[in-house]
Amino acid sequence: MDMIKVENLSKSFKRVEKQKGISGTIRSLVKPKVEIFEAVKNISFTVPKGEILGFIGANGAGKSTTIKMLTGILAPTSGTCTINGKNPQRDRTSYVKEIGVVFGQRTQLWWDLALQETYTVLKEIYDIPDLYFRKRMEFLNEVLDLNEFIKNPVRTLSLGQRMRADIAASLLHNPKVLFLDEPTIGLDVAVKDNIRKAITQINQEEQTTILLTTHDLNDIEQLCNRIFMIDKGREIFDGSVHQLKQTFGKIHEVVFELVNEQDLNKLNYTEKFSDLEFKTEGKKIKIQFDATQISVPELLQFTFNQVEVRDVIVKDADIEEIIRRFFRKEITDVL
Repeated sequence: MDMIKVENLSKSFKRVEKQKGISGTIRSLVKPKVEIFEAVKNISFTVPKGEILGFIGANGAGKSTTIKMLTGILAPTSGTCTINGKNPQRDRTSYVKEIGVVFGQRTQLWWDLALQETYTVLKEIYDIPDLYFRKRMEFLNEVLDLNEFIKNPVRTLSLGQRMRADIAASLLHNPKVLFLDEPTIGLDVAVKDNIRKAITQINQEEQTTILLTTHDLNDIEQLCNRIFMIDKGREIFDGSVHQLKQTFGKIHEVVFELVNEQDLNKLNYTEKFSDLEFKTEGKKIKIQFDATQISVPELLQFTFNQVEVRDVIVKDADIEEIIRRFFRKEITDVL
């Protein structure tokens, strides 16, 4: 069953083109020159029930505009989107009871209320029965460890505590779909790990469908099996993390630490290998290359024959490097 269904979704905005100088400003007021900006261009995708979809792209790619259409904040210019069979704009009253939304840099909590009082207010807003509310809070306390600060005013919470509190608030009414926008932004490593574990547990135990936007590639690798990537409003990739690595992750990296820094002058990789990038830092030399074109054993043997090596590290490209190269248009065999 597809919980989220998006078909040919587009969103355009009208904006007035500003002209230079005082006279240009006056002309813009009297006879404004309007241009059409296409933020989202004819994208389509589905998300089955219980899946965590990583929805990613560079800043300005159209992610936020898409999320606002899916949550009912914006109406699409053309195309359709349905969540659990409901239209976010037409069925807004019933629709909002089936979704939860967390924006990493904005809170839905009341700043001066104690956290538990905030949840009581949300209970009334969502018309949650008393017995269900108590059971729900027990589950959220267990998963998100809220008890240590649930009596504190929201304004006193740390960023990590507030994020856990926001996720709990979005899940109070047991939504079928959860939209997470940068849920780990600004958090330290330990807190990020706890948030990811909580998201995974909620997804597994309740089969909550989750659409995750993030710039943290560790979020993607640890939480998502599938990635939907957009750039300039258009779809450029839809597939698994494994497929992304298999298709675009041909770039490997080798780091050599030499015994003598002076030996760097002996190495001339360009005579032996083409399409290879390297940079030096002290006694270390970092090499990036296409593993389909250059043999790793051959590269290692060449280096060992030329210089004395203290240590060597060989690793595949991580998703962050793959996507960075993707957006820099260094990968030419795109779909």
